[in-house]
Amino acid sequence: MSVALILIDIQTGFNNPIWGERNNLDAETNAAKLLTHWRANDWPIFHIRHVSVEPNSPLSGEGTAFKPEVAPLAAEAILEKSVISAFINTDLETRLRDAKITDLVICGLTTPHCVSTTTRMAANLGFSVKLVADACASFTSNADMSWKTNAAALDAQTIHDTALAHLHGEFATVVQSAEVLV
Repeated sequence: MSVALILIDIQTGFNNPIWGERNNLDAETNAAKLLTHWRANDWPIFHIRHVSVEPNSPLSGEGTAFKPEVAPLAAEAILEKSVISAFINTDLETRLRDAKITDLVICGLTTPHCVSTTTRMAANLGFSVKLVADACASFTSNADMSWKTNAAALDAQTIHDTALAHLHGEFATVVQSAEVLV
């Protein structure tokens, strides 16, 4: 068994207030702890960066920079995507298979979008996934309820918890960082 850490879209573009209110302000700190642990053990690490094709997106230009606490080292893999899944139009699956990696630990931004989609695809591709809940976060912008009449707004924590609940037990085992850092 070989296990890799996948850090998804932990970028400065998510500091933009356009995303709305956010839950789990410690997500980056917890992701950094995972990253430090992986580096200390010389285990495989993959940094995923979202590069939006929308010119005014917070995830284009300067917003594509990794947050300092999880910035990749020169030898660490960086894969760029412009869609929600880290497996689409990247060589992530090939790299994982070539390295005989069977297990993934996933964290990042945002829980109901890129983290969820990558987790689902990883499981569908046959990887065993641990999704680290306290190293992920969601925003209020992740829930557009405009399709529903008289809909109450969803808060970021509810969005986060719901996304995790949909993944746990079917696509991943949802864990806390302390469970991984043993």
